[in-house]
Amino acid sequence: MARNPANDNPLAPVTIAVGQEDLLLDRAVQQVVAAARAADADTDVRDLTPDQLQPGTLDELTSPSLFAERKVVVVRNAQDLSADTIKDVKTYLGTPAEEITLVLLHAGGAKGKGLLDAARKAGAREVACPKMTKPADRLAFVRSEFRALGRSATPEACQALVDSIGSDLRELASAVSQLVADVEGTIDEAIVGRYYTGRAEASSFTVADRAVEGRAAEALEALRWSLSTGVAPVMITSALAQGVRAIGKLSSARGGRPADLARELGMPPWKIDRVRQQMRGWTPDGVAAALKAVAEADAGVKGGGDDPEYALEKAVVTVARAARSRGAR
Repeated sequence: MARNPANDNPLAPVTIAVGQEDLLLDRAVQQVVAAARAADADTDVRDLTPDQLQPGTLDELTSPSLFAERKVVVVRNAQDLSADTIKDVKTYLGTPAEEITLVLLHAGGAKGKGLLDAARKAGAREVACPKMTKPADRLAFVRSEFRALGRSATPEACQALVDSIGSDLRELASAVSQLVADVEGTIDEAIVGRYYTGRAEASSFTVADRAVEGRAAEALEALRWSLSTGVAPVMITSALAQGVRAIGKLSSARGGRPADLARELGMPPWKIDRVRQQMRGWTPDGVAAALKAVAEADAGVKGGGDDPEYALEKAVVTVARAARSRGAR
């Protein structure tokens, strides 16, 4: 969760959590509630949806109490509030009540942007909760989870966990917590493999790794297992494309230490070592043929073909053969 460093007090009068990543939104709420209950164990928490916050409701919830109780009012999907309720919230932002923390969860799009702008203008504390769509973002998330729990994990272990679990942040966070609770010392790739063997075998990246290594039979076996466990075909073509492109980039790069190549190619050093091992047997023509096959498969799984499974099998076999093209000459 990225925060506004200028105002990072969870007990600020108003917090806006902006984005569409449910786990991060929930954590933003939990942080405020925990801080409020640390200050007052009897804090009253009201968690409301837009249909529950009608015009006038906010005034009732934030009116002074005879008991001067601390209160946290959470409004989810604030972008969906009615126009009249938004007026109430904007009015409240000008004179927030003491001992009350208002938490607005907003998707961050154009809808309801006026409310978001008003909250920012009023100096609200802001927590960014963006949807993590890129593998690099999820990898950074896993690393931050280990750090937050005071434990170390190797880069390979973090990558293996992302490859095995996928894009669900809740599952990734749960997996990190389980590993930290069960394992002592540094967590490495072998440990992740032992815990998540079945998931790892179903990973699209396992299919790609076996294919670019020229291990056609194993790649096909991993492909069939992946499809049977619900891995989306488009994820497999994406992994194949990434694997082949990495080999193409490294084969055309100047020699040097992994750290230098990592900066030049935008890859982590550990991946440079892995790709170096995978690229034996590849030729420039093989890379070109493999990329063409993957592109055709990608079009096939996105509606351009009658049999997505066949398109994937054909691409996997072509990539595996290309990986052995140098030895075939």
